Amino acid sequence: MTFDLGDGIRLRPVASGDAAAYAAAYDANRAHLAYWDPVREESFYTVEWHEALVAQHLRDGADGRAARFVLVHDDGRIVGVANISNIVRGAFHSADLGYWIDASLAGRGLMSRAIAVVIDHASTELALHRLQAATLLDNAASQRVLAANGFERIGMAPKYLRIAGEWQDHLLFQRILFD
Repeated sequence: MTFDLGDGIRLRPVASGDAAAYAAAYDANRAHLAYWDPVREESFYTVEWHEALVAQHLRDGADGRAARFVLVHDDGRIVGVANISNIVRGAFHSADLGYWIDASLAGRGLMSRAIAVVIDHASTELALHRLQAATLLDNAASQRVLAANGFERIGMAPKYLRIAGEWQDHLLFQRILFD
């Protein structure tokens, strides 16, 4: 499964050989992601860290707990990620959606297109009923991606995630995939 998003970018599932490209992508985007991510230890930016992370992503996918995707440039660089995580079945049939894109590609609509593909996968392949996403209160760009993909705001969660070293409030969004 590979989807052309335009501008020389493709969306595909995470693969076992992605660790070096993952580490390079996060390293190249340290400053860009620092405001939106948890504080990272220096070891996070190593290939070894990402080898373990990719292996965990693959196990989670095989076990039905997650579906992880990367945005890959024609030159082989990973330039973003889109994740369905924390899949819960039973009466809930829901999961969390997360994503980021390389600073140099922000604002081109690539992530909106990628999320449309991921939503289709969540609905048709994973048979999920609902996806939830959370953004910092001032993350207007991410909120535009969600709005473009039919998410609706459902509330505000005080001190929801520890981001940039502080517990921060987040807006919550959902998209019902089927009734």
